[in-house]
Amino acid sequence: MPEQLNLISESVVTLSELPVVAHQLLQAGKDLSVWFLQGEMGAGKTTLARQILERAGVDSNVASPTFSIVNEYENADGEIIYHFDLYRLKSETEALDIGMEEYLSSGHLCLIEWPEKIKSLWPATYFEIFIEHHSETSRKIHYRRHD
Repeated sequence: MPEQLNLISESVVTLSELPVVAHQLLQAGKDLSVWFLQGEMGAGKTTLARQILERAGVDSNVASPTFSIVNEYENADGEIIYHFDLYRLKSETEALDIGMEEYLSSGHLCLIEWPEKIKSLWPATYFEIFIEHHSETSRKIHYRRHD
C-alpha cells in the first residue's frame, strides 16, 4: 500500500457504512473521471463499486463485469458510467482491443478493478482507492488523488 494516503475513516468500515463511504469518495474524487479500485481478491472492490454506482444515481441492476470486462450504466441525469473488471485480461493488448484508451479519455466516470493490468495506459490524473481486509466483515479504505 502506498504511503501518505488520505484515510476516509480512522475506524474500520463495515458493510452497513458503505453508502456513507461511497458518498465521501464521490465528493473526494468528483472532478476525476478515472478511478482505480485496488485490493486483494475478495477485498470488496466490486461491492464498493456497486455502492459508488448507486450513490452516483444508477438505479439499474449493477452486476459484476468479471466476464464482460466492462459494464455501462446511465444515471438519473443521463451521465454514462463505466465499470471495469480487468482481472481476466491477459495483456494490455486485450485492453487496447476493447478500446480502453477511448474509455479512459471519454470524460465519463470509469471505475476500474485490477488497474495494475493496464499500468502503461494510466492517465496522468486519476483517483486511487485501496481496500484492505480488516476482518471478515470490515475493511479499511484509503484513497489518493493524482492530479
